Amino acid sequence: MTPEQAGLVFLTPSAYADESLFHDACTTLRRQDPIHLVEHPDFVPFHVITKHADVLEIELHNTEWHNAPRPVIANLEADRRREARGEMLRTLIHLDDPEHRVIRNLVADWFLPKNLARLDARLADLARASVDKMMALGDRCDFARDIAMPFPLQVILAILGLPESDYPRMLKLTQELFGAQDPELSRGQSLEDLEAVVMDFFAYFTGLTAERQATPTDDLASVIANATIDGQPLGAMEQISMYVITATAGHDTTASAMAGGLHALIENPGELRRLQDDPSLLTTAADEMIRWTTPVKHFMRNATVPYTLRGHEFRPGDAVMLSYPSANRDEEVFDDPFRFDVGRTPNKQLAFGFGVHYCLGHLLARMELRALYRELIPRLRSIELDGDPAWMQTLFVGGLKRLPIRYEVAPAS
Repeated sequence: MTPEQAGLVFLTPSAYADESLFHDACTTLRRQDPIHLVEHPDFVPFHVITKHADVLEIELHNTEWHNAPRPVIANLEADRRREARGEMLRTLIHLDDPEHRVIRNLVADWFLPKNLARLDARLADLARASVDKMMALGDRCDFARDIAMPFPLQVILAILGLPESDYPRMLKLTQELFGAQDPELSRGQSLEDLEAVVMDFFAYFTGLTAERQATPTDDLASVIANATIDGQPLGAMEQISMYVITATAGHDTTASAMAGGLHALIENPGELRRLQDDPSLLTTAADEMIRWTTPVKHFMRNATVPYTLRGHEFRPGDAVMLSYPSANRDEEVFDDPFRFDVGRTPNKQLAFGFGVHYCLGHLLARMELRALYRELIPRLRSIELDGDPAWMQTLFVGGLKRLPIRYEVAPAS
C-alpha cells in the first residue's frame, strides 16, 4: 500500500469496517509519511496526523489549533451548507476557548469522581441484570446489540433523567447520527436525511427543556434547561447541543468499547484466562479495551497561526485530522501495539483525547466497563464467536454493530 492509497482510507467509511485494511494504512503512514496530505475533489485538503507524539502536541496547543470551523471531516457539500446556514449543532467538540470552557463547566461537576461514585451500586445492578439477560437468552446472543448497547444507554439517559420508554428512540437516533455513512444504520445517505435526524433531536429536547424549566428535578437535564451564563439563559442551540452530545456520545462510544473488548478477549483466550485468574487486572483491562477499540476515530483541528510540526510548516487555515486509532497503535509508544494485553502498563492511550477537550465522560466509561466485566468474567464458563462480527461503516465514531457469540454463563453466586 502506498501512502497515497493509505491516505484515502480516512475518507472511506467501509475502510473503518475493515480493521486489517485500516490499520495497515495507518502503519504505512506512521512509517513513511506521518504527516500525510490527503487530497480528494470532494473534500478540502487536509493532513492526517498518525503519530502519537504529534496528536498529543496538537491537542496540547489549543490556542494554535482550533476546532472551528470544521471539528470533524466534512465534504464540500456539507461545508457549503454550514457556511450558508450555520452548524446543525454546536456541541463541545465544535467550540473553542473561552466559550468551550464556559459551556463545559456548566455540567462538569456531574462527572467528577465524588459524584460518579454514587453510581457504583446502580452499575453493579445493571451489570448483574445484563449477565442474567445473557442467561435468559440461552447460549447465544448478539453481544453488541443485546448487551453492550443497552448497558451504557441506561446509565447516561438515567443521568439525564429521560424516561425508560424513550430509550429505544434515543438509541435509534444515535445510530442514525453516528451511522450516517452506514447503509444499514442510517436514515438515508443524503445530507437532508442527516439534517432530519438532527431535527428529531431538536424536537425531542425542546420539549424536555420546557418540562424541566416548568418543573425542575435533580437530573442533568434540569441543569442544562435552567443553566445561565452571566445571568442570561443558555441559548436554545447550546442547550440542545449539550443534550445531544451527552445522550449520544455518553453511551455509543462506551458500547463500542464493551463489544470490542469482548471480541478481543475471544480472539485472545490467554488474556481472558488472565482476567479470570486475576480480577485485579480489570482496571488495566478496561483501558486496554478502550485503546484497542478507540471508538472516536478522529477530530479535525485548524491552524490559527504558522506552526511547525515534525519539520512541516503549517499556515493559518490549514486543516489536520488527528487519527486516534493510529496514535493508539504507535510502535514508538506502545510495546507490541498489536497485542491485546489486559495488564498493559503504562497505557498512554489517547482515545479520550487530551488537553482542554479531554472527554468529560472518561471516568464514567471506565466505571461502566469495569462493572460489566467484573460481573461477566467470573461467571463465564466458555465463549466463542457464533458468526462473523460486523463493524460500522463510519468516518467519525463507531465500532462493532454485531457480535454474535455462543457461551455458557453460570448463575450468580
